[in-house]
Amino acid sequence: MSADLSHAIHHYLADYGYLAVFLGIFLEDFGLPVPGETLLVTGAAVAGQHALNIWLLAGVAWLGAVFGDNVGFLIGHSGGHSLLIRYGSRIGITSKRLAHVERFVQHYGAPVIVIARFIVIARQLNGIAAGSLGMHWVRFLTFNCIGAALWVGFWSTLAYWLGKTIFVLIDRMRNFEPLMIGVAVAGAIFVGAYVWWHIRRQTGRT
Repeated sequence: MSADLSHAIHHYLADYGYLAVFLGIFLEDFGLPVPGETLLVTGAAVAGQHALNIWLLAGVAWLGAVFGDNVGFLIGHSGGHSLLIRYGSRIGITSKRLAHVERFVQHYGAPVIVIARFIVIARQLNGIAAGSLGMHWVRFLTFNCIGAALWVGFWSTLAYWLGKTIFVLIDRMRNFEPLMIGVAVAGAIFVGAYVWWHIRRQTGRT
C-alpha cells in the first residue's frame, strides 16, 4: 500500500470513523474503485489500539458488504449490464473483467458468491454478475450474507490482533492469489461432491 493511500485512509478513518468503513465497502461492492478491504483492515488495526470498537466496526462492515453487493445485484438484474459494458471502463469495470466473473458465477453457481468475497475483482462484480445471470435474489442474498460474514470476520480478527503487521501479510498473500483461488475452488467442489454423495446415500436407504 502506497504512503499516499495509507495517509488518505487514516485521514478518512480519523474524520469519519465507522462511516468511512461502511461507505468504502459499500461503494467497492458494486464496482466502484474504492479501497474497501483496506479500510476494513486499517479500521480493525486501529480498533486493536482501542480507538474504535471492533464489534461495531465488524457490524458496520458487514452491512456495507451486504448492501453494496445487493446494489450490484439490482444493477445487473435491472439491465445495467449493457451500460457497464459501454461506460464501465471509466471506473475500471472492463467487459473482459465482467465476463470473467460472470463465467465464474455461472459455472460454480451461488456458493461461489462466498469465495468471490475474498477475490478483489470478483468481490466488486459478483453481485452485478449474479443479477445479470438471473440468479434468484433470496439465493444470492443467503450466500452473500455468509460470504460477507466470513470475509469481515477473517480480516477484522486478523488485523485486530496483528495491527500494522497485517499490511505486510496482505502484500505477501496477493502474490499467491491464483493458488488461493485454486484451493478455494477445489475445496468448494469437494464439499459439493460430499453433500451430493451424502444425499444420494440417504436417498438410497429410504
